[in-house]
Amino acid sequence: MTEEQQWMNSMYAEGQKRIPPRRDWGKRPRRGVSLIPRAQTVLSVLVIVGAAAFLWRTPEVQRTLHSHLLDAMITPLSSRETAGLSVVALAAWVVYRMMRRRPIYLVEYQLHRGDEDQQTTNSQVNTLLERCGEFRQEALDFMARLSGRSGVGDRTFLPDGIGSGVERRMLTNFEMARIEAQQVLFSTVEALLRKTGVHPQDIDVLVVNCSLYCPTPSLSAMIVNHFNMRSDVKAFNLGGMGCSAGIIAVDLVRDQLQVGNTKLALIASTENVTQNIYFGNEKGMLLQNVLFRMGGAALLLSNQASDRRRARYELTHTVRTHTGMQDGPFYSVVQVLDVEGKIGIRLSKELMQVAARSLTKNIETLGPKILPYSEIFKVALTMFQQKVLKKKLPNYVPNFRKAVEHFCIHAGGRAIIDALETSLSLIPRDVEPSRKTLERWGNTSSSSVWYELAYSENDSRVKRGDRVWMIAFGSGFKVNSAVWRALQDNGRVVPEWA
Repeated sequence: MTEEQQWMNSMYAEGQKRIPPRRDWGKRPRRGVSLIPRAQTVLSVLVIVGAAAFLWRTPEVQRTLHSHLLDAMITPLSSRETAGLSVVALAAWVVYRMMRRRPIYLVEYQLHRGDEDQQTTNSQVNTLLERCGEFRQEALDFMARLSGRSGVGDRTFLPDGIGSGVERRMLTNFEMARIEAQQVLFSTVEALLRKTGVHPQDIDVLVVNCSLYCPTPSLSAMIVNHFNMRSDVKAFNLGGMGCSAGIIAVDLVRDQLQVGNTKLALIASTENVTQNIYFGNEKGMLLQNVLFRMGGAALLLSNQASDRRRARYELTHTVRTHTGMQDGPFYSVVQVLDVEGKIGIRLSKELMQVAARSLTKNIETLGPKILPYSEIFKVALTMFQQKVLKKKLPNYVPNFRKAVEHFCIHAGGRAIIDALETSLSLIPRDVEPSRKTLERWGNTSSSSVWYELAYSENDSRVKRGDRVWMIAFGSGFKVNSAVWRALQDNGRVVPEWA
């Protein structure tokens, strides 16, 4: 075995030590207890219907009703008619229960934090990029300037394949990418299940999203295998959907929890850094080397009324906007080969304009659902003056601070955060969670909005009844929003921010 092969094997072994081993979760608890609320509801309806039928046949009740209503409209019912009315009322209740939209509760979420020896600084990243010998000096200088004004701090985390210090060499092959995915996903999901006391076989729906690393078997299959989930679990794997895929996963789970006997859903969001370092020299593709860092989040969602008491949030709205039918947005963020044959993510010069237009479309749909009537009236009045009275007025920007109390803007970069702060007329405190997340964790892609929510909770900002607006951007081009309502005071010490 050559020295190079020995080094690679030692890297594999070191990375595998961080992967949580498969554990015995014990016997799955019986789920029959969830039938108790249903039995109580049905029994209550039968009692109410029976009592109403008995009272209806009482002459005193009939005379009272006749004294308040037109005799021509109501006449005493026979026992057969009373029974028929009871059946119709019960059938109407059953249809209502089947047709109504079930509430979706966020029971708990868990963030990933790397080990201390995986922590890195910007200068260490620059040194690693220089040592790998793939970049020309012009590209190295450009990345050094980018890192200085990127907003990314010096306590972020990198996977083992890239290295956590200047003494490390990069090993960014497929196997190290798999190890990174297993480290993040397995540890985060296990911590979430332990925290909530949920058995893996209680999960009905599993959604995993990772944009740039899609192995076979899929990441969702890895989780099913590692945690020995049920054979009928509905498993989905979302790939290539960019940094907004986490909210897409929430929207998908929302639909899945409306049908059948599904009760609990698990979402795991991450992005793989190991295999997506760009080793070329094209300036428009170097930003990913500066911004992206290791991270992930796992969420447990439920549609059960019995979970409302312990749930942290209730999902109120999701809005997805896709502008990929046009070439400009479609090619604004695209994975391609450069002129040297090196693969990476190319960002177009029109990206910010594309994001602004897509965000406007998203807000046009979301705004009427969450804005107070006073703000909706101001928007309508401005449009009336512009289109009917032909006045040259600027578009009215609604005050979204009257609609939501907390903003979780995807920490995709300082420019994105600055642009949304300006366009939505926010104050520095509103975007503080996004800036702090970018500084502390870097761009962790789809999981960044959850680090931001945790920052707000750690700062004791989120109170019962507060609304949280998550906004994320993704390739395609997509803008996705999710609005949550806090079901409890969510001020707590979050270990990842402590």
